[in-house]
Amino acid sequence: MRLAITVAILAYLASTLDMRAASLAVLRVDRAYLALVLFLVALDRAVMILRWVLLLRSSNVEVSGVAAARIFLVSSFVGSFLPAGVGGDAARAYGLTRAKRDGAEALASVAIDRVLGIVALLAMGATGLIATATAVTDWRVGAGVALLLTASVAILWADAVVSTLVPGSVRAGRMGTKLVSLGAALSRYRARPATLLHVFSWSIAVQLLRIIQAYALGLGLGLTVPFRYYLVFMPVGLLMLLLPISVSGFGAPQAMIVWLMRPLGVPDEQAFALSTLIVLTGLAGNLPGLVLWLRDARGERTKELTKG
Repeated sequence: MRLAITVAILAYLASTLDMRAASLAVLRVDRAYLALVLFLVALDRAVMILRWVLLLRSSNVEVSGVAAARIFLVSSFVGSFLPAGVGGDAARAYGLTRAKRDGAEALASVAIDRVLGIVALLAMGATGLIATATAVTDWRVGAGVALLLTASVAILWADAVVSTLVPGSVRAGRMGTKLVSLGAALSRYRARPATLLHVFSWSIAVQLLRIIQAYALGLGLGLTVPFRYYLVFMPVGLLMLLLPISVSGFGAPQAMIVWLMRPLGVPDEQAFALSTLIVLTGLAGNLPGLVLWLRDARGERTKELTKG
């Protein structure tokens, strides 16, 4: 289904814009700006690993920075082939569970990490609206933001949600026991406001880095859109990347960025080139995970041959 949605959206975009011009724009992007963006991508990966380690340490999950980095990078690469947004998170939780045998704490750390990232995106979007003096008059926008914030806060009371909504007969079963354990692990973060605030500040830094990446790519394409407008539309585009409806971030996020840049007078071909470069540089940030994954796979084959 994700493949069908991605293909359908890309086919629609191809029918409405000059794909040759968009492709040429991608190829002609200023190499200096591209190099800067790749550096910023590496930097945001480092910050993302740091904030995850902070969450793990607060849960007394003993994992070295090197081990956490390996799990994060490999799961990010594997997540490129899984549903966008949630695929990499699921792979990360699974990798940590295999290493530490504590599925509830592993999943809780990834979930809290993701929630803080979403709240940071909303905060950046609100900052952009204020910076551009744009009034949000559509009630659906406000309702969507309120719903996301409510869900984000509610996750810290997951234990109460589980005990209220999940019947006792279900909680007594095998899956129910795991759900109760996960709810308890999530709720324990309520008692760690300092950690949450610390990680949230790094989440703001990550989102700002990503907005700067988009701005630099825009400059590399010759766009003259002011930085404050990137503060408005990029959080929406990044939220689209989190939805599990695209393949490796292609399709829906690109269509959204094209649509958001039209009011600014940016040609669709240039906007599509920008969105494509955002996706491609993000995938480039996953390449270290590919190297680590291949190294692990080669090591496993070597062990098998040795045993044989």
